[in-house]
Amino acid sequence: MSYRRTVKLVCGFAGGSAVLLVAAAAAESHGYFSEKQGDRARQWFRFNVLQAAQPATWSAGKHTVASTGHAWDFNWDKRDPSTLQTNGKKENTSEDPSTEQENGKPKATRHILLIRHSQYNLSGNGDHERVLTHLGREQAELTGQRLAALGLKYDILIHSTMARATETAKIISKYIPGVELVSCDLLREGAPIEPVPPVTHWKPDAVQYHEDGARIEAAFRRYIHRADPKQKEDSYEIIVCHANVIRYFVCRALQFPPEGWLRMGLNNGSITWLTVRPSGRVALRTLGDSGFMPPDKLTRT
Repeated sequence: MSYRRTVKLVCGFAGGSAVLLVAAAAAESHGYFSEKQGDRARQWFRFNVLQAAQPATWSAGKHTVASTGHAWDFNWDKRDPSTLQTNGKKENTSEDPSTEQENGKPKATRHILLIRHSQYNLSGNGDHERVLTHLGREQAELTGQRLAALGLKYDILIHSTMARATETAKIISKYIPGVELVSCDLLREGAPIEPVPPVTHWKPDAVQYHEDGARIEAAFRRYIHRADPKQKEDSYEIIVCHANVIRYFVCRALQFPPEGWLRMGLNNGSITWLTVRPSGRVALRTLGDSGFMPPDKLTRT
């Protein structure tokens, strides 16, 4: 069997890391490596690549362990039907679709579009003066146009009560008429959790992490979860808030270490799209999408 045919065969049945291992073996057997190169190839393919590509352990079902060694928690939002109880008894978790609502099993998907507010006046004295700049208003217009162009049936538009988020939401609402506009204090900007690794240019007091962290975590629990069993159709909800809040939400929803939130960057007016399935699975469809804006309209302040 030729070297090329060997690789093709393995690609068809195993993929990924197995290809690399068999390719290395085939290459070595055909004399493609010198003796010294062969030693290096064996070391690389059999250890470095395999360890990086393969999970730490293999198991079936809900509790498959990933390469990080941590299992996905299907009950992260405390709404897994198999764990809910009524009158001391577990809910019936029948797979019959006709009984899904009766036994408390969600069947709709929630789409949550997190919008970062547009550029604002950083030199304002207090929140009431930190309103959008002219460019910021243009960014909000572009974001509103983008949301309208997606053609989705939006259910609600929720926004932080801070001036820059409120103004952004009001501009966006012009492009999606009929969608209810709701404000929420929980979504205000803050310091969710001390970042790792630490940064030198931004060091809030410990009390700020303590207070803001609890509030932002409360916002996460309120807005990021699977659908209620009574929800019959998929929903599309817009939340206009702040970069720190959005980045923390993304880490928590994906079950990544929340301390890594500051490693992400979000442009003003960008769209981050989370999808929460009835099973509790979460997907990040976009992170900070601002490709609908011309390059000269992009900012991060």
